[in-house]
Amino acid sequence: MKRNDPYQTDRALREYLLFHYGSEEEILSLGVGPRDALGFCVRTVELLLDLNTLTGDGRALDLGCAVGRSSFELAKRCNQVIGIDKSPSFVHACETLRVSGELAFESVKQGGIAHSLTARVDDEVDRGRVRFEVGDACSLPENLGSFEVVHAANLLCRLPDPRAFLARLPDLVLPGGQLLLATPFTWLEEFTPIDKWVGGVEDDSSHVLKSLLSSSFQLERELNLPFLIREHERKFQFGVSLGMLWRRSR
Repeated sequence: MKRNDPYQTDRALREYLLFHYGSEEEILSLGVGPRDALGFCVRTVELLLDLNTLTGDGRALDLGCAVGRSSFELAKRCNQVIGIDKSPSFVHACETLRVSGELAFESVKQGGIAHSLTARVDDEVDRGRVRFEVGDACSLPENLGSFEVVHAANLLCRLPDPRAFLARLPDLVLPGGQLLLATPFTWLEEFTPIDKWVGGVEDDSSHVLKSLLSSSFQLERELNLPFLIREHERKFQFGVSLGMLWRRSR
């Protein structure tokens, strides 16, 4: 882990809890902003997952699960879900939410002024279906097994070796299974050495990514997914991820 890992800070934990579980009123507290960018962690499941071919009793893997919202969303549709993230503080928050169903946190209004909020898991979620682990998406355990659904949202361009991650995916997704992948292709050398980028230098990242995946997967769905991370009431990070549903070749 890098010495100054931004995902290991209290600030990141607060912002991601709000990103995953905050209501429109809590995130856009001034009443203005891109409403279609809210609920990203729900939309990456609802808009990409093909329910028609889902057995319902299968296993799902959520890689880069952060503070767990997409893992709980997958648990509405899959019998077993494993959420994995590299940040121990994120996984600790996931475990608190899994056990108790809620977690208090603070959201910054401005400067040192903050409001107390509570992240809550939907009552319809069977939290017993989910477990969380600290892990590295570039070096996953060999005995992890295969899954009917693998979900990885806004993870690819935060990995030190995204190609190693992509190379492991055919073993993780069962034949006929689904890969739900979303990424804004925000390549930064602080996370990924430039020689490890998937495109973004001479070739468009989406073209390179599709070329790498097409030998083992078929692309079935593609759409743009906006997202919004609040820093304080007047400052946000807005991005647009490319969301894709890939089907593992039989």
